[in-house]
Amino acid sequence: MLEAGIRASQKLLEAMIAGEKNRGMRAIVLAGFSQGGAIVLQTALRHPEALTGVLALSTYLPLHATLEAERSPANRELPIFMAHGQYDDIIPLARAEQSRKLLERLGYAVEWHVYPMPHSVSPEEIGAISAFLRKIL
Repeated sequence: MLEAGIRASQKLLEAMIAGEKNRGMRAIVLAGFSQGGAIVLQTALRHPEALTGVLALSTYLPLHATLEAERSPANRELPIFMAHGQYDDIIPLARAEQSRKLLERLGYAVEWHVYPMPHSVSPEEIGAISAFLRKIL
């Protein structure tokens, strides 16, 4: 993904978050798979108001070089759930692991899971997602 497209997607997601807050939504968890996961990480870590959590599935951290300068103090304690398939042939596991390590180096608490699957979602992963949501909501 090119930076301009990532930033444009971030703006769209920011508008959706604002719309939900205007409707009275108090707990907002951003969730995305693959490129959607990249956009929710991009947006949540830079969002100026505290969010409830993030689910980033089979994905990576885009624009990681700018995160430290752009990250929002409001979301430094953001609960982050990341999961990835061992056999993912679209986004290599090593790329996701690099993203997790960078987030942890910046002080984010990442709940990390790896499953014996390709670029997909598994029943075990859904169970872990459910437990994560119960914990943060």
